[in-house]
Parts: sequence; C-alpha cells; structure tokens
Amino acid sequence: MQKSPKPQPAAALDSRQLDLPLFDEPGQSAAPPQSKPAVPLAPDGSKLRSVTLGARTLYYALKRSSRRSIGFAIDSTGLTITAPRWVTLTDIETAIVEKQRWIFTKLTEWQTRTEQRVMPRVDWKDGAELPYLGQTVRVTLVAPNGLVAFDAEQNVLALPLPAHADPQQIKDRVQGWLQGEAKRIFGERLDVYAQKLGVTYRAYALSSAATRWGSCSSDGKIRLNWRLIHFPLSIIDYVTAHELAHLREMNHSPRFWQTVESIFPEFKEARQTLKHHPPELLPTL
Repeated sequence: MQKSPKPQPAAALDSRQLDLPLFDEPGQSAAPPQSKPAVPLAPDGSKLRSVTLGARTLYYALKRSSRRSIGFAIDSTGLTITAPRWVTLTDIETAIVEKQRWIFTKLTEWQTRTEQRVMPRVDWKDGAELPYLGQTVRVTLVAPNGLVAFDAEQNVLALPLPAHADPQQIKDRVQGWLQGEAKRIFGERLDVYAQKLGVTYRAYALSSAATRWGSCSSDGKIRLNWRLIHFPLSIIDYVTAHELAHLREMNHSPRFWQTVESIFPEFKEARQTLKHHPPELLPTL
C-alpha cells in the first residue's frame, strides 16, 4: 500500500478508547471524554493503540520496520499494522480510515471463522458438559418447577427445563448462570486483591471481548471477560490482580509487573496459561 494522502479531519479520528478491543458491540457506551485511555490486556500482554471511526473504536498493534509501505494483517488476535519507521501516526490513521471497510469486514470474518472452526462445540442437551472454574460440569434437565441449581460435589448443573427443551433454551440458561457466577466470584476476588494492594476501584462490569481478558481505566472502572469463569480460580485471581495493579501503574512497565507480583507472586505461570488459551479458543457458548 502506498503512502496515504492528506490526513482526515480531526472529527473523524478520536483518541478516546472504549472498553472492547476490536470494535464495540451494539449498546456499549463510550468512556467519558475526561477519562484517560484504558490499558488493555491483550493475549500477548502487549499494549494496543486505538482509533475511533464513527461509533466504532478499532484497536491495533503497531510494528515498525524497514518496509516501504504500510501493511495490514488480521488474524485471531486482531489487527496488526506494520509501517516504515518514517511514517507518522497521522499517516497511519489516515490509511486506517481509507481501509476501514476492509478491516472491519475481515475482523468479522475472523471472529466467525474462529467460532465455527476453532472453538469446541457444546452439544446443548441433557448431559452436556462444559468447563467451570477448571472443572467439568455436566448439565441435567429436571422437572421445570424450580430454579437453576448447582451441586458442587457432583459438578452437576440442574436446569428446570423439560426433556425436549430446545438447545437454545438450554444454552441461554447455562450462559445466564455462568455470567451470574462470574459477576459474583469476580466481585469477591476484586475485593480481596484491592484490599491487598490498598486501592479502591470505582466500578466493574463483565465483558465479552474477543481478544482481551480485562481492562482498567484511570478513573477506576474495571472490566473482566466473563469467560474467565471457565478457568481455575488462580487464573481469575491473576487477571484481577493485573487490572487492579493498573490503578497504581497505567502501563506495562517493570514497576507495573512488580506491583502485580507483590499481590500475586505466581503471575508468570498464570500469564503463560492465558497466552496459550485466548478467549476465542474457549467452548462456544
């Protein structure tokens, strides 16, 4: 691709970042203009750049090289841009604006392809199995006259649905239960590690990010990927400690990692686990 023409007007490019990595899901609201950019937790731990295109915020990794043109590459981790060392960020963002239709189309294709080809499929019926806190949980359908019940000793999740329930009904009930568990457990772990670190977070919410496990904004708002509920508690604790540490260090500097280690010494092992198990490789739910 050749060097881009004149930059687009400032209104087309906004430096604010939103919570989700590749592009926003419908109904998600932007962070307040006064907030500093959120610090993403990408699968490889690298810091992502962002550019806002209309109602969407695009996150991308930028690499510099000796190549003579700007290159775009998209895979399951998102968008990577490789640019000559002499090309300015303004030129790069202008190139993104020109190529945004192709970029968003390819990102959507990758998400769909990952879901259809890479993710293991759950057979939504009586006896279905899925991971929960590092254990395998079996779904069983019972007479529809009560509430969803979980037997922690047997690892059985009882759903009050008829034997002929539609797979979508089963899926919706299970996902609702998992997200409820995520909301409860993540909140408990945030309180534990916030107390250890001596910080206070303003609020937290669940996310469904495709390539990010969590984020923390400078105004104390934390988002955690609900699919972490599939992992053992130690992995949840690592991401929790990671995001809370950003309330001290809004970067990924050595001081930041020292802060993480001060409240979660085993962070390197947990980080490696997540590096090899990105969100898109989890069971289709």
